[in-house]
Amino acid sequence: MNRNVSDLHDADYAALADFRFALRQFHAFSDERARETGLTPQQHQALLAIRGAEAGQSTIGYVAQRLLLKPHSATGLIDRLETLDLVTRHVAPEDRRRAVLHLTDKALTLLAALSATHREEIRRLKPLLEGMLSRFD
Repeated sequence: MNRNVSDLHDADYAALADFRFALRQFHAFSDERARETGLTPQQHQALLAIRGAEAGQSTIGYVAQRLLLKPHSATGLIDRLETLDLVTRHVAPEDRRRAVLHLTDKALTLLAALSATHREEIRRLKPLLEGMLSRFD
């Protein structure tokens, strides 16, 4: 069912506000956990994007797309991750102009701990989020 603006009610606005608040709370949780490990939130997001990419697809362009960054900003981010010994670049065998990003063992260890913490928080929030989402039916 496609509703237009005039079909919105107080309950719709309350549901949207509650949902946005829950997202912001999770975002704040995530940012704080990243900082506790010595990463910026953006560095954490980049590592997660690289780890979650299909084999051979983790490029600077992919990171830029996933983090909603301009390519030059993603390049700077990857440069900093390389300096921290968290990411390496490897020439793609099928296209030598393309660099594929790989996480170092150090990055994999950090990301595994962060991801376990995030998964537990999402599991904790799941009933709350399901309840919120059901308000949009």
